[in-house]
Amino acid sequence: MKALVLFFVLGLSGTIYGQGIIGTWQLTDDQTCLKAQFEKSETEKELEKSMGSTQTGVAKLIRFDKKGTGEEGIFSVGKKKGTGMTSFQYDVKGNELFLKDKKSGIITQRFIIDEVTESTLKIHNALKDCEVKIFSRVK
Repeated sequence: MKALVLFFVLGLSGTIYGQGIIGTWQLTDDQTCLKAQFEKSETEKELEKSMGSTQTGVAKLIRFDKKGTGEEGIFSVGKKKGTGMTSFQYDVKGNELFLKDKKSGIITQRFIIDEVTESTLKIHNALKDCEVKIFSRVK
């Protein structure tokens, strides 16, 4: 009986994560291992403030649909279609997100889902804990 309850709870958690990521997400923060290793010096922080805004009119979007497929690409201000659009399949098992090649079905990337809310998706590379991606929901 305990095994049945545990199986149900684990299956439900995968379903919750899977349903939670459906939609369109914009990458808002991409932390690399190099960025995580080195702290900015006081001089760099001061220079960064004086350099002004470094934001551009470009957004990286990723979309997950209910059928287990998705696409990602770069969108520029004023353009309806993205450039470099890549289609993929995905699976969510527990708190793991698998991105797969659409034609072959081979797993190309594996992420751990750290957080899913109505407005935020936070994942990190399964092989490198220091590579964190934070997305904000667009649709």
